[in-house]
Amino acid sequence: MSLSLTNNQISSDKLPIKEVFRDLWFSIPNYQRPYVWGEDQITNLLDDVLYAAQNTPKSQYFLGSLVLHCQEKRSEDNSTYLESSVLDGQQRLTTLYLLHAVLRDLSNNEKIKDTCAQSIFQEGNIYDGTPERLRIEFEIRTEVVKFIANWLKVEGKTQDEADLQTISKTHKNLSIRNMAKAILIINRWFKENKESGIDELFLYLRQYVIIVYVASDNLEDAFRLFTVLNDRGIRLRSSDILKAQNLKEVSSDQKREQYARDWETLEGDLGESFDIFLSYIRTVLVKEKARNNLLKEFEDNIYQRKRFNQSTKKYESLPPLLARGDETFDLILSYKEHLDQVFSNSNFHLHKNFAFDNLIAVLKDTALSEIWIPPLLAYKKTFGETNIYTYLTKLDNKFSGDWIARETPTYRIEAMNSIIKEMEKVSRNDSLTKEEQIKQLLASSVFSFDENEFMLQIQQGTIYGRRFARYILRKVDFLLDAPLYQEQRVSYNQMSVEHVLPQNPHPDSQWIKDFTPLEREEWTHRLGNLALISKRKNSKQGRLDFAQKKKRYFEKSIETFPNSLRIMLNTDWTMIQLQKQHETLVELIKKHYLST
Repeated sequence: MSLSLTNNQISSDKLPIKEVFRDLWFSIPNYQRPYVWGEDQITNLLDDVLYAAQNTPKSQYFLGSLVLHCQEKRSEDNSTYLESSVLDGQQRLTTLYLLHAVLRDLSNNEKIKDTCAQSIFQEGNIYDGTPERLRIEFEIRTEVVKFIANWLKVEGKTQDEADLQTISKTHKNLSIRNMAKAILIINRWFKENKESGIDELFLYLRQYVIIVYVASDNLEDAFRLFTVLNDRGIRLRSSDILKAQNLKEVSSDQKREQYARDWETLEGDLGESFDIFLSYIRTVLVKEKARNNLLKEFEDNIYQRKRFNQSTKKYESLPPLLARGDETFDLILSYKEHLDQVFSNSNFHLHKNFAFDNLIAVLKDTALSEIWIPPLLAYKKTFGETNIYTYLTKLDNKFSGDWIARETPTYRIEAMNSIIKEMEKVSRNDSLTKEEQIKQLLASSVFSFDENEFMLQIQQGTIYGRRFARYILRKVDFLLDAPLYQEQRVSYNQMSVEHVLPQNPHPDSQWIKDFTPLEREEWTHRLGNLALISKRKNSKQGRLDFAQKKKRYFEKSIETFPNSLRIMLNTDWTMIQLQKQHETLVELIKKHYLST
């Protein structure tokens, strides 16, 4: 069997695995993501195939689909063959490729060993004019090609557990780490299922496991196909297609290979957050709220900008904000460097303290929106580290000030974009020095917020249950560290807001004696009665009287939250202590927000 395509036609068929790994030759294009399947996906695939082999041995099992872009290739001996670039389904296909290598090395059946070997690698034969080639080629990924040549092509290597363990933990290349892990996972699965013969599974796998392919010789058609097919594997992201579109525009083959490698490094670092990272860059460039998906935003608002002319009633082209190819890759790579530094927890050098890193930790842990990140990255790229902590303080106050003052999400997004616009405006004023530009930016009205509504919420509002509750309590902790900030505050995997005076005190408790019903109603959920704990709340212990609650509950769960530690200095908790605590925190917040 072989694919047969005419120009701009789409071909589709279902194939048993024996034909997939006998008649087709695949390429994993440079815009594809690294191999990332882990134990859950691999063992689920093997479990499903084994179950089908044992329970429905004569019925076909549909494993998934492949979306292919097919092109005619010419080998070194001048013969031609059809190569299928995999747009969708590469995770599953690569796993099956690894599976054949493991089965070759586990089986004692020479026929199985030979069949698997031919599925992995075709030996060259000068007499038949047969070229030497691997079943799956990985474009540009030279390290992956070397790994396959050393560990899949060579018989017996998939059983070298010690070296594979080392590679799976230490190799710099994400695909290679995960391929080594996958080989170990497959080996372990067969050991755990050794009562099921390899012969039984392999026979079913080759003859009855089916993959459906959809192929086109037109790349754009192939891209459209993958977006509409429901696939159980790891799908391409917007970033993958953006990569493909820009690689075509790179100025040289050498740069193209380097950018592809750099992009794969970014994929390993950012994982599923890659598209989010690109959306930050989109925001910095466009400075408007996103209305479409990431690809359309880049296409319509960055690369192919247009403006409707009311006079002519026609759209007019505008200069692009960014050129495709080299310029796009260079910008993305530069922003990744800024992102890494901002979130590195290694900014002590700025002021010989941890103020910057600790404030970043507050936002990262508790801000439910990331709209503050683009203006911070924009500043880092525009002005570097000069006065960046002062800027972050004003940015954070504007972000949280609008949030707590109950501005709408759209208003808050536009407010962040206004900061970027103002930054661009002042940075273009060549008559000012960089220091003067920064000073003008920091004095701008774009950082102002509704101070009256903000303070009303802090002073009199119900804090508990509000979306900003954890934020403002972490912010209080941050402010209590001032002015030295010599201790680095870590992030917490678990963090809960706890009442000191319980929401539902026991009828016989001291709480009922110390607080009237009216006082409990008014003060239970306000700022002064709340503390952070580093674990899930325990409603039973939360109802204990203060002395017991302090000893049996708080002391084991407040770790280094400064505000919670302050509360624990009290010997009891009555309206006197609660109001004093509340007034102290309100003044602390007021001083910071209204004088910064």
